[in-house]
Amino acid sequence: MAILITDECINCGACEPECPNNAIYEGGVEWAISDGNTVVGDYELEDGTKVDAAKKINPVSNDYYYIVPDKCTECTGFHEEPQCAAVCPVDCCVPDPDRVESKEVLLARKERLHL
Repeated sequence: MAILITDECINCGACEPECPNNAIYEGGVEWAISDGNTVVGDYELEDGTKVDAAKKINPVSNDYYYIVPDKCTECTGFHEEPQCAAVCPVDCCVPDPDRVESKEVLLARKERLHL
């Protein structure tokens, strides 16, 4: 499952540099699939939507840091545990109950993002 940042976030920014997939953004900041990885050209999001990997997409949150689920691998293939959760001083980086995913799915996403 992807990790999400709850509204208890204090906007300290500790999580953002820890993400190996560049899936964490400051509230209000647009994101793109290609940010911080090797993806170029067309990319199919998990919901089937096709986007240009470099196209900036509206923020998931305007108020606090957020994680883009299509880029989150829970650090699978990089670390033993999600690094955002490990460094969060208020424990607001938690598993997303709406995005339960197997280790295989998370590893496949890692491979898609880091060719």
